Amino acid sequence: MSNHSEDEREGMPPPTIGNEYADDTIKILLATDNHLGYLERDPVRGQDSINAFKEILQLAVKHDVDFILLGGDLFHENRPSRDCMYQVMALLREYTLGDRPVQVELLSDPNDGKPPGFSFPAINYEDPNLNVAIPVFSIHGNHDDPQGAGPEGALSALDMLAASGLINYMGKIDLPLEEAESQNTGIAIRPVLLRKGNTRLGLYGVGNVKDQRMHFELRSNRVRMYMPRDKDAWFNILVLHQNRVAHGPQQSVPEGMFDDSIDLVVWGHEHDCRIVPEPVAGKRYYITQPGSSVATSLADGEALEKHVALLKIQGKEFELTPIPLRSVRSFVIDDVVLSEAAEEEGFDLNDKIEVTKFLKSKVNELIEKANQQWDERNARAVAEGEPELPRPLPLVRLKVDTTGVSEMSNPVRFGQEFQGLIANPRDVLTFHRSKKGATRGSKVKADEPELSIDDPELSIGEKLSKVRVQTLVREYLAAQELQLLGEGGMSEAIETFVEKDDIHAIQNHVNTALRSLMKGVQATGEEFDENDFEEIVDKVRDQQEKQRAEKQQDKPSKDKGKGAARGEESDASEDSMMMDVDAGGSEFDDQMSDEPRPTKSRAATSKKAAPTKKAPARGRGKAAATPESDEENEDEIEDEAPPPPKRTNRAAVLSQSSKKAPAKTAGKKTSGAKSSGSKETQSTLSFAPPGRTSTRAAASRAKRKVAEAIELDSD
Repeated sequence: MSNHSEDEREGMPPPTIGNEYADDTIKILLATDNHLGYLERDPVRGQDSINAFKEILQLAVKHDVDFILLGGDLFHENRPSRDCMYQVMALLREYTLGDRPVQVELLSDPNDGKPPGFSFPAINYEDPNLNVAIPVFSIHGNHDDPQGAGPEGALSALDMLAASGLINYMGKIDLPLEEAESQNTGIAIRPVLLRKGNTRLGLYGVGNVKDQRMHFELRSNRVRMYMPRDKDAWFNILVLHQNRVAHGPQQSVPEGMFDDSIDLVVWGHEHDCRIVPEPVAGKRYYITQPGSSVATSLADGEALEKHVALLKIQGKEFELTPIPLRSVRSFVIDDVVLSEAAEEEGFDLNDKIEVTKFLKSKVNELIEKANQQWDERNARAVAEGEPELPRPLPLVRLKVDTTGVSEMSNPVRFGQEFQGLIANPRDVLTFHRSKKGATRGSKVKADEPELSIDDPELSIGEKLSKVRVQTLVREYLAAQELQLLGEGGMSEAIETFVEKDDIHAIQNHVNTALRSLMKGVQATGEEFDENDFEEIVDKVRDQQEKQRAEKQQDKPSKDKGKGAARGEESDASEDSMMMDVDAGGSEFDDQMSDEPRPTKSRAATSKKAAPTKKAPARGRGKAAATPESDEENEDEIEDEAPPPPKRTNRAAVLSQSSKKAPAKTAGKKTSGAKSSGSKETQSTLSFAPPGRTSTRAAASRAKRKVAEAIELDSD
């Protein structure tokens, strides 16, 4: 195979196999960027990635391939959900396991890459305990790359599938732990060597690494590929998952920097389909880029028809046949410049109704075009003997240039007109303005807040001590002028997202808040004009945010009991190793309510706590153990009635934890304060004598207590 010059690249026919012999031909199904689990919570598009992957496996069975080769990003999330992992494992078991014999012989070490401490091999069809019909080889991408530093090293979701015997995970690179070590070690690629008849194949997989590092390693000639001695007699495939399009200096991998012994490069990560092999100038190898099997962004590259490839290899010759994916939704994208459209159509740019009418007509045209595109593909497949598929809702995106337009309609409200007609009604429109008239120094920073840590008079240490994630979130949210969501609720959702590692916390809060807001607006029962809608929404939002803050304050404190007893100790008992950064508590504890915190006088606290220290009681009640914040609250606690007899049923526990003790009148506070020492330090646990109340009366009281507790919880 000769090197390709610039002139030969243009108009060169794709490579083919001269005389094909079935016993010497290795058949491979190529696919990349499946992104399983993408938008899995979407009611319309939630199963798109799974359906496409199922079709890929069915094509592998239909074309009787020797194995499947995946180019990274099998999963969309680094930690796939249980539902996603379950469906993937079920599909792999359904279509790749069976009694069909594997016709490719493994020549390399089957234990190369196996997990340490276990006896099963790294290549699943070499395991005598498994019946593998179609092996699956895969590298990791940037979405499902290994993470963590446990005893087994960094792990990815592909490690789970490999340990279960469903796939063969290759291309995992052990990154150096120290910077000094990274200067002396490059990237070592060990192949999977296969043979079928007289055809010998070497698979070289490189999982995703940072583009800067890959660029550096290639430029420094530190990528070591372990090849057989007679490497020219082998057909060598390199599978990688990197940026192909330059996004900046060293933000991509140049096409012509690979070893000359490579015959074909399978390029993952780029989603636009360039599956027909392309020659590289000055090199003897070709590059095929299958693209993604599901649209993960509404961009121009995703609008191309999705394909996988059937790759046939015989000796040093190969032939690649693109296969369209029929289960993928049709996707059309277009752009329009409103200023030019207004001149052609003759409508006023300042008339919002006319502009909206024009945009609706453009979207309807795109919907008709997408449906026609699906019907044509379906008819072509039916003519080839394939079954007819029902037409799904299409994806439509209209990019609108709003230069010169003073006001535009809400794109989300606009999309509701097409509910049930397209799969993405919420983001059918995207607005942008031309940057031709913008100067370098005329950037608008209206949405960038002045952060409290940006004070130039503060040192770096003082800035670090003042950093609180919730404070930063509040300052940013305040600068955005939220119209539908409250700042407090968003802060709580971000707290759950960070501290609980709940990736759906923010989405769940947004959905709940919007439903609550809609119910609140509908509950007003008032007839209002569209111009007054924003005012009513603001009023309902402020009311709900106020209720949320009140509920937050009314929650029973977790510091009662033993925790409060620790709070009554003197300031000398604080941790002497606590730094200023740690003294603030959790990052999300600050500013949880709009009301200022009550200041506590150290002298008053120690004076009031003195009687408690003289005679501590073992059975001290909750009221006595509550820390005092100021004198008024202290008097109310001191005048509290003796604790009720302890009951072990659930109603009593709920009622005691949620009910507040009524405060006495101001006139009786003085006398109550005198006897507070004995009341606080000597509380007894008494039991009601048996036989005083009937069983029916006790049951009715318990039922009433449970109802009160449930009512309090619902509030």
